[in-house]
Amino acid sequence: MADQKIAIQLLCETETHENFTALCAAQGLSHDPSATLALVQCEVNGEACLVLRKLDDAKLGAVYVDFVGGALAHRRKFGGGRGEAIAKAIGIKHAEIPTVLDATAGLGRDAFVLASLGCRVRLVERHPVVYLLLQDGLRRAYADAEIGAMMRRNMRLLPVRHIAQLDPATEFADAVYLDPMYPHKPKSALVKKEMRLFQQLIGADADADQLLAPALRLARKRVVVKRPDYAAFLAQKAPHFSRETKNHRFDIYLPQAG
Repeated sequence: MADQKIAIQLLCETETHENFTALCAAQGLSHDPSATLALVQCEVNGEACLVLRKLDDAKLGAVYVDFVGGALAHRRKFGGGRGEAIAKAIGIKHAEIPTVLDATAGLGRDAFVLASLGCRVRLVERHPVVYLLLQDGLRRAYADAEIGAMMRRNMRLLPVRHIAQLDPATEFADAVYLDPMYPHKPKSALVKKEMRLFQQLIGADADADQLLAPALRLARKRVVVKRPDYAAFLAQKAPHFSRETKNHRFDIYLPQAG
């Protein structure tokens, strides 16, 4: 995924061009003037921010990572807490707060829910554009007066592109979480803008099956795979058990069980 040519424009609307250029170069990104997607450094609510825009569809708006406000702030304050399906699937119960390795971090939303519940979460993101969006969201969250200390303690983005690069002897976690991209049903309702942009940016997650084996090597207690309710098992491997929600299921694999 990370090695393919990425069609994206790199646009800077702030005065810190050098910093933006350096960030993009470090991820191997180059400007493609013909691309309809753009990674843009701009100001959002008076603060420097990286956003993803679809240049040929202005109505779609920009996508960026915001842990401080918006939907995630509401979910942190008023969500289901330990009653959330992902909290139960990952193994949070009583005094047990597992460490988590999120191998498909994306915009970091599921990781944020777990971090808000006390889990120490390390994140791996395979796509360089998504990596930069997530890194930028974490930078702003770390500086926030209300949640900054918790975020610095509980959410850390690792400088690797794939969990296969991690050493199971030293980089293990209680739980490894996988939520790879999966095609939506052709006749399903129009998906939300983040998913529409991600599908154009990332395409088919063709190597998703290759995540399960390294995840099982890194997990001490369980691997949790989030899937749409209609999706096949990852790598065609049946889980030891599943937890189902309205539209998804969490397939759970126990490394010691074979």
